Amino acid sequence: MDLTVGPNQFFWKPESWTAFYDHLATAPVTRVVLGEVVCSKRLPFYQDCIPDAMEMLMEAGKAVAVTSLALITLKRERKLSAQLVDAGIEVEINDLAMLAYLPNGTPFSVGPLVNVYNEGTLRWLAARGATRICLPPELPLGPVTTLAQLGRDLGVAIEVWGHGRVPLAISGRCYHARMHGRTKDNCQFACEDDPDGLDVSTLDDQSFLAMNGVQTLSDSYACADHQIETLQNAGVTHLRLSPQTGDFAALCALYRDRIDGTVARGAVASALTDAHPDIRLSDGFLAGPSGAAWSGGIDHATSS
Repeated sequence: MDLTVGPNQFFWKPESWTAFYDHLATAPVTRVVLGEVVCSKRLPFYQDCIPDAMEMLMEAGKAVAVTSLALITLKRERKLSAQLVDAGIEVEINDLAMLAYLPNGTPFSVGPLVNVYNEGTLRWLAARGATRICLPPELPLGPVTTLAQLGRDLGVAIEVWGHGRVPLAISGRCYHARMHGRTKDNCQFACEDDPDGLDVSTLDDQSFLAMNGVQTLSDSYACADHQIETLQNAGVTHLRLSPQTGDFAALCALYRDRIDGTVARGAVASALTDAHPDIRLSDGFLAGPSGAAWSGGIDHATSS
């Protein structure tokens, strides 16, 4: 099982964005997805950095793809989507509207924000040209196993969300802007102040969700540490890690060691909680009674 680094869900300063991918070049991952998946207004701040990052990562031996937006609505966003196809690099679609710009038979990959829940959808996407599908993070192990087996038969690589705050929803409204009393068109990029998302608590002051501009995320960080062997046995080909601040290259190396069996089950979770004692971990979408559940022996039932 190989490692994919998904697109950064958050809004980082260009220098932080560039430094992240500079460090990622030496990380033990086989594939990296670049670009903007959440909000098209962020893209101009680092768009000029993407070609250099692509070149550097490919020279480092990584497979590189570029993501579409999760919600394509505006004329300029449709234009951006069409330009992705002309870039001559693999496109990961996270909105089925992107298919309108891909000629039939053009190879593409499918991101976790497209609802691939059953065999019929997987077969249809494969016939349309999909060569790789990252399954939605809310799928439990049973359907994951079924789809991984079908993917193997169809020659479609199957990824599973392995690490990071789980994307739950995309809205037409910007939560960050509204919190600051601004409109979406005059957001002043408030999401930049929360490089890992803004924690949201209930009225009882319990951790609940996280917001990221127009995106809703889980409060907890998904961590597949305790599910690695099960996912391997199911036929999953890639584990997807979602960018976050901190030493992400070291985190990638730890997941690589965990997959290779050179560290024991629980080592990734222990390292994460040691480095970030304030975060919650979860793997409940894969194996628990709720998405917030955690197999690591600590009850995180109040997180999402």
